[in-house]
Amino acid sequence: MKKIIIYIVLVIGICFIIPIFLTVKFKTEEKQEEEKVILDVEKYGYSDFETIKLLHKATSEVEEVDLDNYVTSVVSAEIPVNYDIEAIKAQSVATRTYTIYKIIHGSKHENADICDDASCCQAWISREDRIKKWGENGIDNMNKIIQAVNATVGEVITYEGQIINAFFHSNSGGKTETVSNVWGGTDLPYLKSVETAGEEGYTQYSSEVSFTKEELLNKLKENYSDIEINFNDSESIKILEYTDGDRIKTIRLGNKELSGVEARRIFGLKSANFEVVIDNDKVTFKVTGNGHGVGMSQTGADALAKHGKTYKEILSHFYTGIEITKFN
Repeated sequence: MKKIIIYIVLVIGICFIIPIFLTVKFKTEEKQEEEKVILDVEKYGYSDFETIKLLHKATSEVEEVDLDNYVTSVVSAEIPVNYDIEAIKAQSVATRTYTIYKIIHGSKHENADICDDASCCQAWISREDRIKKWGENGIDNMNKIIQAVNATVGEVITYEGQIINAFFHSNSGGKTETVSNVWGGTDLPYLKSVETAGEEGYTQYSSEVSFTKEELLNKLKENYSDIEINFNDSESIKILEYTDGDRIKTIRLGNKELSGVEARRIFGLKSANFEVVIDNDKVTFKVTGNGHGVGMSQTGADALAKHGKTYKEILSHFYTGIEITKFN
């Protein structure tokens, strides 16, 4: 009888304990899930980024700058002022997002959040110098930039609640690039290759760079001392593979295979989207687009704006699956 009573007590206990355990487990998992999706704009306030530390590369001076003033200076340096106001608004949001992302995720610069070098972070020019360079239209141009920045104050681009790494460039050549094809590493879901019409009408769309065969070989020898090219062999210079964004993934140059990104760097090309034309002693790279091709194309943004797209629609075109979120 005692054994039966003990057995019944154990059964009843288990029946009560298991539901309690599962309830606690699920609540813990729900809490963890909630913590995962807390928006960056809920973790931080706009005042957390009110002042940023800007490194001036030329002088190594670090200056404290108001965020919105900084965004205004970057936008005035990064995108042509004659572009449609919606394209400039899109640039304002991308610039603000890129800046705050760098602050949140840590700077590569000691004692500074970001620098004024476009090849490293973002281009920057003071309002006074920008107005001077614009000449007689300086004040009107600056007011247009300020209008775009003010219209988007506090707005950033987020993906699943997190502020994105909002890369941008000059001209995609009609198609942007998947991020891993440029810098390697893991692909980011919001930086996929997308097509954009209307970019061919801009001066940034095409360019050419030419070398003699000897100059080409010498350029390569600066990086690969054992390079050899038999120019009589039609296969010695050949594009082997393309990326998602129609850029060169791999190119054969003699006894070496280079990435398109590496070839772009060595030969000073504006894009990794190119074809190679050999004519007697001359080797010409015919290049399409301008920049790394990742994220928002500025000429593409202007083309979309001229077709009636708003800045939010423009950003949603170039950054896949994103939302425009405003700080409280």
